[in-house]
Amino acid sequence: MPTLDNWRKSSYSGGNDGNNCVEVAPRPTHIAIRDSKDPAAGTLAIPADAFASFIQAIRTQD
Repeated sequence: MPTLDNWRKSSYSGGNDGNNCVEVAPRPTHIAIRDSKDPAAGTLAIPADAFASFIQAIRTQD
């Protein structure tokens, strides 16, 4: 089923494992996440503020 979402992959998904990645799409109140190998299998929806906190925590893990 096609969607109007703007799905995008991580910039780290290139090379040999370019298809072994997740994709994200921003929506008005949440972020949708799906498996790039099987996009029709379904999506996981995360509230936008929780996703932003998750990404910030990852970025500060040095």
